[in-house]
Amino acid sequence: MQRIFRLYVDGMSYSAIAVQLTREGIPCPSAHDATRNPHRNKTAWQQGTVRAILLSPRYTGHEVWNKQRKEERLLDVDDVTLGHRTHMTHNPPEEWIHSNEPAHEAIISPALFDAARTVRTQRARNQGRQERAGRRGARPYALRVRVRCSLCGRKMQPATIRSRVYYRCEYYRCEFKEEEAALYPGLTHPRTVYLREDSVCQALDEWIARAFAPDRLSATIEALTHASAAASSAEPQTSEQIQARQAIKECERRLARYQAAHDAVADPAVVTQWINEAQRDKDAAQKKLDAHPAVTRKKQSPLNAQQIRRITESLGQIAERIQTAAAEKKGLLYEALGVTISYEHATRTATVRSRPSSPYRQSLCPRGESTADDTVVVAQGKLCLEH
Repeated sequence: MQRIFRLYVDGMSYSAIAVQLTREGIPCPSAHDATRNPHRNKTAWQQGTVRAILLSPRYTGHEVWNKQRKEERLLDVDDVTLGHRTHMTHNPPEEWIHSNEPAHEAIISPALFDAARTVRTQRARNQGRQERAGRRGARPYALRVRVRCSLCGRKMQPATIRSRVYYRCEYYRCEFKEEEAALYPGLTHPRTVYLREDSVCQALDEWIARAFAPDRLSATIEALTHASAAASSAEPQTSEQIQARQAIKECERRLARYQAAHDAVADPAVVTQWINEAQRDKDAAQKKLDAHPAVTRKKQSPLNAQQIRRITESLGQIAERIQTAAAEKKGLLYEALGVTISYEHATRTATVRSRPSSPYRQSLCPRGESTADDTVVVAQGKLCLEH
């Protein structure tokens, strides 16, 4: 830990420190304590890990409180009867409360931690910005966490690019830096892959709306009727079971990637270690999945064709509502549809799949108004679109 702080104070960035530690063969935290991090990659340092270490005052041996506070925000300022929602907000460092005596053995000195904080503040000031609080931005992105790069399988991160003063485009990008290259040996990946959000959403909205067009409405209602009947008899899953199954799928992707690296020019001993770690993580996730008993729930009555038709007709012009909805509203719709997108950079093709966690969901606006996400009736499907 002292080495990370000293490298940062000496002028290295988060990314440069991550690359340096990976080159030196120093195990990252998830590799050092693999049992507590079965879901994380263990082959390279990431700049986010370096930043988290530099921001944590607990390495000085003192406990810290009051780093966050709760704020109650009204759901609608014009209608207080709708209630409020609790948000966690970061407090500035000067409001943190430190223990008077060390709570555990110190790893670094308080002077070194303060020096790193001074350097971080100075760099932020030199770049004309305030130090970020370490939380996700408030800008809405309709497809956040739903777009993956088909080359490396990682989630593409939302970003805004301005080409003119009054022109802004929302993108999703996959940056393949040197520390990422260590995770995917032998993979040919561009330095940065971009995908525009508006081009995907336009085709996606048209695809969703086509299912409710007059010439397809009867077939859609019939399909939704069968989906609703299947939902009433489907076996429920707990959140732990869902997470365990996702962990198993991620381990299978890692095993396939490491096997490809083993067949290429990568060091067989290193790749074999990665494969063994991925297999242990998969076995641990499988044990968690087998340990959870079956869940029982109250049986839901399926929606019939007449109920689905009434819901559909109450929405009015579905195509217009979807296309004019705000990004945060579309995000809720895409979430209900279980939309996932895989972007192939070489062919400029985005493959969109809809796999709802529940074959149908119905909800109503508490104010009695109707918006794009007030009532959602979904079925499974697949869409390929050209970008």
